[in-house]
Amino acid sequence: MKMLRQVQQMQGRMEKLQKDLEHETVEASAGGGAVTAVATGTQKIVSVVIDPDAAGDVEMLQDMVVAAVNEAIDKSKQMASEKMQALTSGLGLPPGLL
Repeated sequence: MKMLRQVQQMQGRMEKLQKDLEHETVEASAGGGAVTAVATGTQKIVSVVIDPDAAGDVEMLQDMVVAAVNEAIDKSKQMASEKMQALTSGLGLPPGLL
């Protein structure tokens, strides 16, 4: 019975963490700040800001947008992973199981 309560508590904490991650953001930039992307902890891009001076070379601008978005998503995944690991660290589960 104690184990069931612990599992239910963990499930509640994980649900709260998911909701929290929806509101936390990470930021990444490319081209020395010419393009900045912001993502939530659930890997949703919420904004992309482009310096108007960077609009001259379309191909380079496209590459910078892709780079900034990919870096923001990577940072978001890392943040979520770290928070999940902190949440589950006391369970004694093998790494990568959750």
